[in-house]
Amino acid sequence: MTSRFSALHRRFDIGETATPPPSPKEQGVVIPNSRRPAPKAETAPQKANRVLDARDRIHRMLIEEINLVALERLPRDEMRRQIHDFVSEKTREERLAVNVAELDSLVDDIVDEMVGLGPLEPLLKDPEINDILINGHQNCFVEKRGKLQQIHVPFKDEAHLLRIINKIVAAVGRRVDESSPMVDARMLDGSRFNAAIRPVGVDGPLVSIRKFSKNKLGLHKLVEFGALTQNMAEVLAAAVYARKTTIISGGTGTGKTTMLNALSAFIPEDERLITIEDAAELQLQQPHVARMETRPANIEGHGEIRQRDLVKNALRMRPDRVILGECRGEEAFDMLQAMNTGHEGSMATIHANTPRDAIGRLEQMLGMTGMPMTVASIRSQIASALDIIVQLTRLSDGKRKVTSVAEVTGMEGDVIQMQEIFRFVRTGMEADGRILGHFEATGLRPRFLDDLKAMGIEFPGKYFEPGRPQD
Repeated sequence: MTSRFSALHRRFDIGETATPPPSPKEQGVVIPNSRRPAPKAETAPQKANRVLDARDRIHRMLIEEINLVALERLPRDEMRRQIHDFVSEKTREERLAVNVAELDSLVDDIVDEMVGLGPLEPLLKDPEINDILINGHQNCFVEKRGKLQQIHVPFKDEAHLLRIINKIVAAVGRRVDESSPMVDARMLDGSRFNAAIRPVGVDGPLVSIRKFSKNKLGLHKLVEFGALTQNMAEVLAAAVYARKTTIISGGTGTGKTTMLNALSAFIPEDERLITIEDAAELQLQQPHVARMETRPANIEGHGEIRQRDLVKNALRMRPDRVILGECRGEEAFDMLQAMNTGHEGSMATIHANTPRDAIGRLEQMLGMTGMPMTVASIRSQIASALDIIVQLTRLSDGKRKVTSVAEVTGMEGDVIQMQEIFRFVRTGMEADGRILGHFEATGLRPRFLDDLKAMGIEFPGKYFEPGRPQD
């Protein structure tokens, strides 16, 4: 690798519930009439309900007896201290049997209810949780390390969950009610929020939160996690640097946005970038980034701003590259036009299961525009606009992998020609469900290597040796 790329390379450095014991009666033990039976131990659900009832009662007292406006202006630590004193006094007056740990938890719950998002706060603070999924107030799941697991979230009732939903959407200027029962919004911390309430949600409010990652994952981290190899990362980084138009393809939750963020780090800092998203999630590192976000229609059905409108407007804003968070509709036409008319190196994500499926979906999106175009002209637009398709897959063990890197090479007749450069080969499965496999090159050298060489970027031939496991 030449010295021209060395600086880029340095920059890359790149449970089951236990069965209760049988009662004395079940064991055949007769309790004498002269002795009263010992009181039954409090069950976990009873204890949880008792604490919830206590929290609600004390919260109501707090609202009635304390100047909440003045309290909310205090620093969080001072607010917590004053609430702790108030709760301690009220638990004594109410004769509530709570220990120190329960008292602290009660105080935390009330603080979260006042200034945060109640029972959701601990989940939002947990760095291991990627998604929070709520199917009614009694049925909650989270995704940890790529696997879904059910958890208990202490919502008192459906009205409690609805209060939390309204608090979230009101903070970002949206609304949700019976006349407009679905909402899609970006939370204040950047997390993606979606909710559907009755009558759309048959069994109660449905909530999904895709948490915003505060830790920016670079390519080097994705290599460490085994999502791709060092060789693959270097080739993709150089291609982005050399303005090769790239599409990130994959299903839901496969890490498309994460990969787009990681690859965008190799765009030169002297370029003007414009990002277009439904919910702003991209975290570009360049100094010259203009961000735009779509807007849904208001309650009267007016004021909607679609991605296509933003793409058209972006082209009037002198961008060097346009970064489209997700291409899903008629904006594909304007995006491809931009890629073909001086905005090479633009990037986007798309929902598809294979690189070939991604091409097919783009064809369908172009058909949605209603433009009188033949199939041949549609495919010609795609073939001339795209250079690389990176396919991401979430395996059954929860791990995310780059399963294919393909290059679009042009047209042959009416068929778009592609060649696979790298791929992930599955070889088996461990007893614990882990997928076994390795990355390998197909033996085909990408055509864009000539363009890279002209820029002083070269790669050893071993990077593309067929069947050779990648480093």
